[in-house]
Amino acid sequence: MVIHGVAALALCMLAGTLVGEVLGAAVGVDANVGGVGFAMIMLVLATSWLRRKGWFPEPSEQGVLFWSALYIPIVIAMAATQNVVKAVTGGPMAILAGLAALVAGGALVPVLGRMGGTAEPLPPQAAEEKQEV
Repeated sequence: MVIHGVAALALCMLAGTLVGEVLGAAVGVDANVGGVGFAMIMLVLATSWLRRKGWFPEPSEQGVLFWSALYIPIVIAMAATQNVVKAVTGGPMAILAGLAALVAGGALVPVLGRMGGTAEPLPPQAAEEKQEV
């Protein structure tokens, strides 16, 4: 059922938020540190494990796919609430951490591109399939 996929997403989001809050308290920051990222990593690992076990049927995946379509706008909205001015004026560490993440992400693009390998192109759609859309 679709609701099971949404429930899996909700549980991962709650667990990720908890981890982010604990991590924030551990480093002395009064904020959630990476909670959404932890939630998404947990969701990927949990759904992958459930698929391998055969416990995550197609309708449940539809619940996760529904919310994954909304993921980017939600992350942008959450990032917009961060106090960027305070982070930049707080010292060079915030700028260095951001630059390090940017460089690491850019360096991993070719690595991730090679991991996928090559795939066969999709077959052309039939005329009746095109009209359904």
